[in-house]
Amino acid sequence: MVSKKDQMTGTLLISILVAVFGSLQIGYHTGNVNAPAKIIEEFFNHTWHSRHNQSMPEHSLTFLWSLSVSIKDFGALLGSLGVKCLADSFGRRNSILIVNGLSVMGTCLMFSSKACESFEMLIVGRLVFGLFCGLVMSLNPLYIQEVSPTNLRGAFATLNQVFFATGILLGMVAGIETVLGTEELWAMMLSLSLIPALLQYLTLPFCPESPRYLLINRGQDTKAEQALRRLRGSSDKVFTELEEMKEEAAHTQSALTVKEFFTKRSYRQPIIIVLIVNLGSQLSGFNAIINYSTKMFDKSNFDEAKYLTLGVGAVNVTFTLVAFLLMEKAGRRKLLLTGFLSLAICNLALTVIDSVLFLVPEMRSLQVLVVFFLISAYEVGPGPISWFIAAELFDQPARPTAMAFTSLLNWGGKFLLALLFPPLLKVCGTYVYLLFMAMALIAFSYTWHRLPETKGRTFDDIAAEFRTAEGIPLHNKTDFNTFT
Repeated sequence: MVSKKDQMTGTLLISILVAVFGSLQIGYHTGNVNAPAKIIEEFFNHTWHSRHNQSMPEHSLTFLWSLSVSIKDFGALLGSLGVKCLADSFGRRNSILIVNGLSVMGTCLMFSSKACESFEMLIVGRLVFGLFCGLVMSLNPLYIQEVSPTNLRGAFATLNQVFFATGILLGMVAGIETVLGTEELWAMMLSLSLIPALLQYLTLPFCPESPRYLLINRGQDTKAEQALRRLRGSSDKVFTELEEMKEEAAHTQSALTVKEFFTKRSYRQPIIIVLIVNLGSQLSGFNAIINYSTKMFDKSNFDEAKYLTLGVGAVNVTFTLVAFLLMEKAGRRKLLLTGFLSLAICNLALTVIDSVLFLVPEMRSLQVLVVFFLISAYEVGPGPISWFIAAELFDQPARPTAMAFTSLLNWGGKFLLALLFPPLLKVCGTYVYLLFMAMALIAFSYTWHRLPETKGRTFDDIAAEFRTAEGIPLHNKTDFNTFT
């Protein structure tokens, strides 16, 4: 057995860190629009007035702002559809470089909108950036999982979520009026994601392509070995991994259509697992808290609610780092089960607290603690794992399609929640959190009964669980159907 230290090379670390610069950009544009919303809305109104010599109707202003915010998620839904084509045609690394151009284009449009006095450019810029989001949040885990050694695969994949959460916090900080969220500087604030985008262009071309893609998809054994030696050094692990890849290649077909992906019997159970885990993650309350925490704290009469929202962002980052440290120790199952159960408890607690808050205003401090605990529960398990679990459950031909399906579910869940949460809140009031609790409990139950532990296991070993086409056995050598 090769130690972790032997497998940790500079090339491996640089390849992974450079790849997740894309997640940093996405997080940044997720967190930077809430605080300066009024200022950007005023830009919309001023632009309209300069064209039509009258103020924009309030309902039109509300619609345009809602469109500006949500169109990124809609773009991500569309972008998800291109993951398989790009990943299989151009490779994992090259695809990340290609889609990075969408980030640069979208950011330049957003930055130029103020100078050009065109709110349309801002909206189109966020749509183009959304296409980038849908593509890169699948391509990143795909590349990271395929270049990482088995015993570090989950931890390194979690870095995608760490950088995403870090980007959210940086965006929140940049967006407050004491930093860059001002009438003069908001356009510059939107442009700062160009820094990691350009850094990625300067460094990622020198990182190796996925050895699995080169060997299994392209049949280029020599190039695969060269890439693996750069990633692992001169250790004996190179030969072992190459043999494992060849064994996996022998068990898989060379190409797979989308129709075959959804109709092949051995993929049915993994597809359902990915569906439940991802929807359970996205519809368990986390996104509602991220999007509406400032309004929630304002409603609870907190002074400077926006700074409490920064606290939400800080907790978010902290517990993605906790997940990074625990991923290869606790395993995916334990972290998912703990996370989903904790999310259900937090949503129940928020329902109770919001119901009695007008009677006992002192409970608002407890509300903040529950919100922080909900964020931590999400980021310790469901948040990061939902983005990469599909890459571990499927074999090489199905992996790009599975990651596209993951991206579609994640961004679809975000988009659905953005559309439905405000009206649901009006109809259900505080009881809306019970819907999130139910979703978390469904995900907990299915994970308990159906998800195998993937920690420390090769891709071929995991895929073998499903090749019988009879579903997952309740008990096997890994004893995955237990919580301990």
